[in-house]
Amino acid sequence: MSLFLDSEDVSILTGRKTKSDQIDALRRMGILFYVNAAGKPVVPRSAIEPSSKQPDAIEKPWKPNVLRNG
Repeated sequence: MSLFLDSEDVSILTGRKTKSDQIDALRRMGILFYVNAAGKPVVPRSAIEPSSKQPDAIEKPWKPNVLRNG
């Protein structure tokens, strides 16, 4: 499996065929992508696949000792 989506996958994801329209759609969707030397958007597969890492626990925000009670 490739690290990046292929051109057809990007077209399906964005619903657009042209490079500029794909870039606009990816920006509106907030999906991480890069523009290669040919001006095509390159989307890392990790940008759309769920992460396999789950947080173990939600950490409490840091507070200085001065502000802590007790």
